[in-house]
Amino acid sequence: MSGGLEESVIESSSIEEIAERAVPKVSVLGIGGAGCNIVSWMKRRGVLGARICALNSDAQHLSITNADERLLIGYNITGGLGCGGFPEKGARAAEESSKEIKALIDGSRLVFITAGLGGGTGTGASPIVARIAKDMGALTVGVVTIPFRVERTRLLKAKEGLKRLVDECDAVIVIDNNRLMDVACSMPLTEAFAVANELIATFIKNITEIISVPSLVNMDLADLRSIMAGSGVCAIGFGEGQGETKVENAVEKSLETPLLDIGDTGRTEGAIVYIEGGDDMTLEDVNRAAEIVIERIAPHAKVSWGARVNSALQGRMKVTVVLAGVESPFLVEGRKPSASIETKHDEGAEEIEVVEQPAGREKRKGAS
Repeated sequence: MSGGLEESVIESSSIEEIAERAVPKVSVLGIGGAGCNIVSWMKRRGVLGARICALNSDAQHLSITNADERLLIGYNITGGLGCGGFPEKGARAAEESSKEIKALIDGSRLVFITAGLGGGTGTGASPIVARIAKDMGALTVGVVTIPFRVERTRLLKAKEGLKRLVDECDAVIVIDNNRLMDVACSMPLTEAFAVANELIATFIKNITEIISVPSLVNMDLADLRSIMAGSGVCAIGFGEGQGETKVENAVEKSLETPLLDIGDTGRTEGAIVYIEGGDDMTLEDVNRAAEIVIERIAPHAKVSWGARVNSALQGRMKVTVVLAGVESPFLVEGRKPSASIETKHDEGAEEIEVVEQPAGREKRKGAS
């Protein structure tokens, strides 16, 4: 009976209608101040095939955020005034608003969670939101930034928050602000942060569109899942080349300047390669770019790639490489003992105490 109904639906639908229904629903959730800034950037640029959502405990900042959906989380806990830099308060805010978060994610097969780690809302709420998304069956990918080394307290919070996020997400792409400054060292600080926003927004936009919009070489959700599911910490690199050696230059730069300090790329467990070039870009160029990446990572590693034509890039090529399942010194520095962040309550006031404790066993590659 059901088989006949299925055949009837197929017969009465055009290929275009079936293709439209087959596009996976993608949600992008910006959490906290930095996350909301990133999704505002994305909303202004436009992303085909994704719903842009902003979640914050700070009502004032949320009111100026540009998104398809805006959700004030944890009002009973924060009164709309934010979390004051306390991750535990951010976690409780997300728990309070879990029903509304589920409604935002409902039906999504791919969920991006983006935030700046080191503060309260983004650091504390992101793992809770990731858990909800994953429990609902979505491929859940975090894209986060970590603070400068001089921001000692924020750095400790970021490390603990990243460990929790890695435990809840399928994969977490980490951008280190210190590495970003190596790339944008001559820029004023505000412009450097804008670069981080643009890089994250561009990456999410590219991946969303490569699985939802017909391209020169498409990547589907199954390809993405095969690389990202259970891969833990991931690094990302960007490169651009032009002229006769545009392929080699773009790929080498993306591999040599990842925005996270990592170990040997030869031990990488998987890679996603996104290639963008002008009308002169050939399938041979695309294959060569993928081959270079394959040569530089582990022999058993899985690689998926997609490519799109952008007429504005005539004679040039841009390459984005995500290295999945990497090991980063950021997560292993100071592991004996490691620091965890706990929240104390004293007559209504909250303060962060760093408690030294033995390092726990690793649950996922890259997470301590």
